[in-house]
Amino acid sequence: MAGTAGRAAKAMRAGHQASAGELLELVRSGRATTRGALQQATGLSRATVGQRLDRLFRAGWLREGAGGPVDSPQGGRPSITLEFDDEHAVVLAADLDTRHGRAAVVSLSGEIQAEHHGSLRIEDGPDAVLGELGRWFAELLEKAGQRADAVCGIGIAVPGPVDTDTGKVVQPPIMPGWDGYDIRGRLGRAFAEHAGIESAGGATGAGVTRSGARIPVLVDNDANLMAYGEQRTGYPDCSAFALVKVSTGIGAGMVVGGSIYRGVDGAAGDIGHIRVGADALCRCGSYGCLAAVASGGAVARRLAESGVPATSGSDVRDLLTAGHPEAMALAREAGRQVGDVLATVVTLLNPGVLMIAGDLAGTPFLTGVRELLYQRALPRSTAHLDVVTSRLGERAGLVGAGALVVEYLYAPERVEERLAALGV
Repeated sequence: MAGTAGRAAKAMRAGHQASAGELLELVRSGRATTRGALQQATGLSRATVGQRLDRLFRAGWLREGAGGPVDSPQGGRPSITLEFDDEHAVVLAADLDTRHGRAAVVSLSGEIQAEHHGSLRIEDGPDAVLGELGRWFAELLEKAGQRADAVCGIGIAVPGPVDTDTGKVVQPPIMPGWDGYDIRGRLGRAFAEHAGIESAGGATGAGVTRSGARIPVLVDNDANLMAYGEQRTGYPDCSAFALVKVSTGIGAGMVVGGSIYRGVDGAAGDIGHIRVGADALCRCGSYGCLAAVASGGAVARRLAESGVPATSGSDVRDLLTAGHPEAMALAREAGRQVGDVLATVVTLLNPGVLMIAGDLAGTPFLTGVRELLYQRALPRSTAHLDVVTSRLGERAGLVGAGALVVEYLYAPERVEERLAALGV
């Protein structure tokens, strides 16, 4: 929110006439929540502000709240506050891991209204997995007491690199059969089928129409959306935030200046494939990747070799929860290996918060990370660094996916497009 609000303010300072979308953004960000404050922030006349607010009221996106403070020192009636109406629609969100999936109905303010998690194997392929997600979504809407036509967007987190322009994963090491697949179109059709509503194609691939407007499906990397959800809810004032997810694989998400940092091609944060000098074969086909020696999958393999039944990061998590001594020792060693790489990441990015999440994000792993990170990174890079574990836990990806959809739909330029489509 901080990044888009800043851009809107810059445009208005340059003499730009604020649109209805920019007025909505000022209200949503809390920077201007009365008609008078909007006039002052934008330089628009009272009549023009009133006309643009009227469009937002007719769309059902704004509502009047309680009376605010009196604007004039001479007294008078208190000004009426304006609020974003977060009850006029809902978002569907999903977070896929290699063996499990989570799905939820999320309010526009980020509250989870209904949630389901269960077995969902990435290796079964996108057609089967996304078809099952569509069924989950339809059942969750009923559980939440929401109609299908209340859905304004769908967000999904996947464990692989994503081209966000197309919504397709690109050469994902742990998602066989998903490379270049039309996730947007398939998930949109699956939801339409199970919810019993009309389906149609579109640029976003959503395939679902609501009052004549396509519902977008947005796809992003799971670590990116976990970072986005955690930063927005727990660290909104942190201008450089990094999250490392260590589960079956290893990935990182970064939020810089209030926005997800993806790099030029969406490959930023793929630290699991940094070479660390070992000779272990990685699932990407290369030797010596960090994920091949320090991920939950790598720890599970080492445990299995010593006779401990473990095949995945989630199995390792269960062993760590039970206090299994060998699992704890291997998790700490893996933390040291990851911490060695993170010393470079921290020196380059200089984040205020480094969050460790995923199956291995417990005390043994975190201890190992801290040992090597503080030993190898420059003191200046870590002087104001907080190394923490997840606040949202397994819901982080869902919260981030929901927030991504809301910020996409209510960006000023898209608000104008949507208002025009609604005829208001």
